[in-house]
Amino acid sequence: MFGYVRPYLDRLPEEDRERYRAAYCGLCHAIGKRYGRLPQLFLNYDFTFLAILLAKNRETPCINCRRCSFYPIRKRESWQEDVGLELAADESVILTYWKLRDNVQDAGFFKSIPLRFLTAWFGFPYRKARSRCPDFDRVTEACLLELRQMEEAGCDSIDRTADAFARILQAASGIHGQAGSEALGQLLYHVGRWIYLVDAWDDLEEDLKHGNYNPLLSRYGEAVYENRETVRETMYASLGLAQGAYEWLDCGVWSPILENILTLGLPAMEEAVLSGEWKTQKKSCTAQFINRLRENGR
Repeated sequence: MFGYVRPYLDRLPEEDRERYRAAYCGLCHAIGKRYGRLPQLFLNYDFTFLAILLAKNRETPCINCRRCSFYPIRKRESWQEDVGLELAADESVILTYWKLRDNVQDAGFFKSIPLRFLTAWFGFPYRKARSRCPDFDRVTEACLLELRQMEEAGCDSIDRTADAFARILQAASGIHGQAGSEALGQLLYHVGRWIYLVDAWDDLEEDLKHGNYNPLLSRYGEAVYENRETVRETMYASLGLAQGAYEWLDCGVWSPILENILTLGLPAMEEAVLSGEWKTQKKSCTAQFINRLRENGR
């Protein structure tokens, strides 16, 4: 996953902001407890969204204060003891491993060397996660293989490539037989389709520069930027279907956060990516993160 699925914090009440931060912190702790420090470095907002959706306790989540190994100066509120956290932690490790494998295949020989070491190092937590979620692992591997084959063939169908990725997130619902599981699967499918298209647009400049496969370039060629609104309409349709599926779910105290993400956060992210503003924001966020690490290391 890619870090695009996040709330619009300026429109989120303080109580819900704190609850969201506790969810992010709780997922980090769950990953660390189950798989160690390395997988924690790959935590992002997308996985937090998944954990909240998969939450079993939706009325009185257990939130306590704990110290963070990355920011140990003071305790932080942290969500804990929920099957949704554990399942999201397992699936995040599986998705990260296969993403690393995919990056190795995309990189040249010399650029792939550090990625190969990182992927090998990630093998142990991945095998643990695979043993806990074998069905999700099989779907992820199969869909990424299908996607790789379409990329190698230069597939010009946006729907087919986006569908292959979306089915991975659909499988992440992982709670078969639970009330609302079908709606949850549909929600994740359409969010997954949206993520794939947003990421494709975000990568346009780099893919043009290096001659990499990009479904939007294969579909529109040199006229891709002239078709911005067509791409936006496709993304808008995916968000509308995701929001429709969400209406069938009862997410308790997490509802304001999820509604904020689906109706405000994702549209705002979409606009930032399509306008090019997101690239500037990413550079700023990276610089702020490095500065915080330096300050904590003093």
